[in-house]
Amino acid sequence: MFYIGDLFQWERFITPSIIRLFYWLVVIIVLLAGVSGLVAAINTMVINPVAGAVTGVASFAGMLLGILFARIAAEFVLMVFRINEHLAAIRNRDGM
Repeated sequence: MFYIGDLFQWERFITPSIIRLFYWLVVIIVLLAGVSGLVAAINTMVINPVAGAVTGVASFAGMLLGILFARIAAEFVLMVFRINEHLAAIRNRDGM
C-alpha cells in the first residue's frame, strides 16, 4: 500500500504501488478509445459497410493490443523492481 509518508523517505520505492494505478488508467483509456472506434465503425457502416466492418475489427484489435501492451509495460517495470529486491537480498545474505 502507498502511504503519504513514503514520499519523504527513501527506504522504500513507491513506483511498484503506483504502477498498478497507471495500468488501470491506461486500460480505461484504451477501452474508451476502443468503444469510440466501434461507434465510429457503426456510423461508417451506414455509408460504406465494408469500411465500417474493417474499422470495427481494427478498433477491437487495437483495444486488445493496447491492453496487452499496457500489461507488458507494467510487468516490465515491476520486474525491474523485483530484480532489485532479489539482488539486495543476495547482497545482504552474503554479508557484503
